[in-house]
Amino acid sequence: MLSYLYQVLTAVPLWEVLLIFFAKMVEVAFSTLRHILINKGYRKQGSFLSFFEIIIWTFVASRVIMGLSEAPIKALVYSLGFSVGVYVGSLLEARIAVGRVLVQVIASEALAPLMVDSLRNLGYGVTTIDAQGKENNKTVLMIFAQRLKKEKILEVVQKIDEKALVVISVVDDLKGGFYPSWRRFRP
Repeated sequence: MLSYLYQVLTAVPLWEVLLIFFAKMVEVAFSTLRHILINKGYRKQGSFLSFFEIIIWTFVASRVIMGLSEAPIKALVYSLGFSVGVYVGSLLEARIAVGRVLVQVIASEALAPLMVDSLRNLGYGVTTIDAQGKENNKTVLMIFAQRLKKEKILEVVQKIDEKALVVISVVDDLKGGFYPSWRRFRP
């Protein structure tokens, strides 16, 4: 039994096992990014990425299929590369943060003007609405921004009013009004 296990594990050179693992990981990371880009309306970028994805897939799949019965470890490494690729792809997507968000802030009426001025000085378009909370007057701030800039907005809000309620929603489509022109991709 031990000799069979040793034979399975050593049937393929280490460089080939590593090549299969890392190539599959990169291919699946590309696939994850492609799906997200296309779902968010970035069809050209998703199509471009798919070209490299399928080239990698072709070479990796053919490498695994050839000699699979003699070296079943290839299938195991291929599957492991797939799993890690999904994780890496989701990390990459979170890092590049493609898309837009609507940040709604319900802040105290007294602190809202400072928050509005701070956000507008950073280049964000801010719309305000007077509102009534349970105990006192509030101001609702609505800010459209790139998803990548979400953390900066949250930082400003928390610095000025740590009790502010913040709701963040994904925006599929945005037309008209003031919207900063610092877009990274054009859908």
